[in-house]
Amino acid sequence: MDIRPVSAHIAVAPQIQPEDMADLAAQGFVAVICNRPDGEEPGQPTVATMRAAAEAAGLAYHHIPIASGQFTRPAIEAYAAVRRGTPGKVLAYCRSGTRCVTLETLANPDDLPLSERISNAANAGYDLSPLAAQLQD
Repeated sequence: MDIRPVSAHIAVAPQIQPEDMADLAAQGFVAVICNRPDGEEPGQPTVATMRAAAEAAGLAYHHIPIASGQFTRPAIEAYAAVRRGTPGKVLAYCRSGTRCVTLETLANPDDLPLSERISNAANAGYDLSPLAAQLQD
């Protein structure tokens, strides 16, 4: 599992597997957010399979699917609501982690300045500097 911390409250990852859920719980995560649409890629575990594995490990599971590059206002608001309403560490995953860290940056659930959000993404290995021109503090 390639977990990339973005802040003390959120980490992102490329696709994880059902068997990773117990390890995530052991690492102190309390919730998982899937930002992949079901069936996006052959061999991808289904949302139902991932939800069942998460719940069996004692993790909350949220599905906020983002088709590549389509960050809608309802999805951004849903993501922000989950993050703000979850006391504890959250892991968000998609195919590469890029959609998740972009959604984190757009939703800004921790009310951080733009420069810090872009820096947090960079520290996690994602260059979101092109997004900065579209956002404001």
